[in-house]
Amino acid sequence: MKKIIYMFLVLAVAASCSAKEPEGQKKMDRFIDGLMAKMTLDEKIGQLNLSGGDIPGVLSGSEGLEDAVRKGLLTSTGWSSVTELRKLQDIAVNESRMHIPLMCGLDVIHGFGTIFPIPLASSCSWDTTLIEKSARIAAIEASSNGCNWTYSPMVDIARDARWGRIAEGAGEDPWWGAKVAAAMVRGYQGKDLADSNTILACVKHFALYGASEAGRDYNTVDMSRLEMYNDYLPPYKGAVDAGVGSAMSSFNLVEGIPASGNHWLLTDLLRKEWGFNGFVVSDYDAIGEMTSHGLGDKQKVSAIALKAGVDMDMMTNGYVTTLKKSLEEGKISQKDIDVACRRILEAKYKLGLFDDPYRYLDEKKAKENFMTKENLEFARLIAQKSIVLLKNDGKLLPLRKEGTIAVVGPMAFTTQDLLGMWSGTNDQNSATIVEAFQEAVGDNARIVSAQGCHFTEDPMLAAASGLKVDPAENERLIKEAVSKSAAADVVVAVMGEPRSWTGEACSRSDISLPASQKDLLKALLKTGKPVILVLANGRPLTLEWEDSNFKAIVEAWHGGAEAARALSDVLFGDVNPSGKLTATFPRTVGQIPIYYNAKPTGRPCNPKDHYTSQYLDITNEPLYPFGYGLSYTEFTYGELKLDNASLKGDKAELTASIDVTNSGDREGEEVVQMYIGDPVASISRPIKELKGFQKIDLKPHETQTVSFIITTGDLEFYDSSLKRVWEPGDFQVYVGTNSRDVKSKTFNWQK
Repeated sequence: MKKIIYMFLVLAVAASCSAKEPEGQKKMDRFIDGLMAKMTLDEKIGQLNLSGGDIPGVLSGSEGLEDAVRKGLLTSTGWSSVTELRKLQDIAVNESRMHIPLMCGLDVIHGFGTIFPIPLASSCSWDTTLIEKSARIAAIEASSNGCNWTYSPMVDIARDARWGRIAEGAGEDPWWGAKVAAAMVRGYQGKDLADSNTILACVKHFALYGASEAGRDYNTVDMSRLEMYNDYLPPYKGAVDAGVGSAMSSFNLVEGIPASGNHWLLTDLLRKEWGFNGFVVSDYDAIGEMTSHGLGDKQKVSAIALKAGVDMDMMTNGYVTTLKKSLEEGKISQKDIDVACRRILEAKYKLGLFDDPYRYLDEKKAKENFMTKENLEFARLIAQKSIVLLKNDGKLLPLRKEGTIAVVGPMAFTTQDLLGMWSGTNDQNSATIVEAFQEAVGDNARIVSAQGCHFTEDPMLAAASGLKVDPAENERLIKEAVSKSAAADVVVAVMGEPRSWTGEACSRSDISLPASQKDLLKALLKTGKPVILVLANGRPLTLEWEDSNFKAIVEAWHGGAEAARALSDVLFGDVNPSGKLTATFPRTVGQIPIYYNAKPTGRPCNPKDHYTSQYLDITNEPLYPFGYGLSYTEFTYGELKLDNASLKGDKAELTASIDVTNSGDREGEEVVQMYIGDPVASISRPIKELKGFQKIDLKPHETQTVSFIITTGDLEFYDSSLKRVWEPGDFQVYVGTNSRDVKSKTFNWQK
């Protein structure tokens, strides 16, 4: 007969109470005090250990996974299946001495079963309600299948599209990044973590990971604290302010010290300054990699990480194998271990695991909540909203459901690549783009299709992603595509990146379309047929040649489970595109890093003056700026008006208004963006910074007055002493359809 679960379970009635309330906090504290009073040193250290497989050097040689759970040497496990997780949980709660349940963590980045667009794409919807709902659905699906902790959201600001993990974040803007981070946390964690359909969120990667030099993953990061506070830290703080329950330390250096060993970062800033009260987990083997950074052997770096504020060691096995010795040698204290252990136990308590360790292991719910019709319909909706129309000269789009339409290109025949990075291979409900087109037109039009080319003929890039290189076959594929397109009225060329080129460890030095794809495009142009270029990718690309040669270009991204159908909806005009870019598209890789909210230089670009900040061979301007995106209708902006050009005091408010008219013949949505510039300050400030937006829906010829209320909070920044301030003086407000095309007014605000 199995043991009765938990000698302390009677005390755990408190798990149904919110630990946020004073009485709930007291009950949680009493429960954990009683639990920890009976735990051995090894069991406490075991709560700090997240690993898989064998754990060498623990107690008696090498422990397997089940043995480690049985001996209380493991706090969390990765996701496998409800059946396997139940087996491990049985061991934890019935066979381990303290009966402490396991957590289960997984990279639920943009969906669990139902895969939504990659986060970079979703951010282009400019809709936090949709983004929050996507995280809510992911939490329901994941929690029904045994997962109660996600290593998400990734909120790293990225200004270098060579970095593959730009796909995982919300782009380059700190204000918008903070809004998206908070929405994701709310979606995952809901209103109460004790609810069985919520999961613990983990903000990552703390901190600055998106600024890796040369866009090379895992590389060095070096920047001033001023830049950290103003440009890179806001999204992490947005997640903390939203109540995120855990944080993940990053791989990179922060001021010369690896993030996982940086006391200022993890304790002084995160906990003391921001008030974070969750736990910190290292990234995969990030503690062990501190040895490569030059900080010492496994024992030394493990002690450094614990004292810096890393509560849980992921995959290094450093804590579980060395902390006991470090304690004996006085390199860490018992308090260091106890504090970290308490934080982990508090998370398990808040998740309700002490009340019911099997609450996330319901096979019936797992089937009921997995990839439902409603979830897939929502995936289609958010994918539609994420698509960005980059060009539509001559109004080639939308397509008509008539005649013969050729669909060519390697991305037109794949479902898994459309899912994007960090997603499962479960695509049984997905369609290829060719199939989605056929579904859309039925018998009203004829669809012809051809692969057209390989993704690449570059041996190094192909080898890195397991792709085939065969120049002769590539030439044959191009000829076949041209032949099939000969009878078509219009050609839709679907190019881009397979998902293996984006995400972690997927940096690219050249972010243009590979030569094999360009060769196909050149051949299609020679047919004289109208060609619409569709891009399915995970990062901004350099598209200067494409922009010069194609009249219609659509950025579809890696759009998830319903990517193909959502694209079909947009191309055939059933949906009017409304997405706007959240990351700048450079003209060439030589412009990187490139971002809209740059600071002014002492010699701003002036083509008439040689000695100014400019390139000799290209313009400084990006190809497509931040906030850019077109529609099948047209929006006209009127004069920008201020209700007051001279204000005084902290509590004053300024209203900026502008009339926006749908001057076209279709209903459409427009993202009206508001930026503020602070031209004279104690430090050099960005030329303009996003401070608000409104997404409006206008019928043909309808006009709406859009108003923004500006307060002194919108004028604040961190000064040279890292104090949050606003300084009196003149300011610029900009309102427009993107960061480049704006109307502006000046106002003065005094203390």
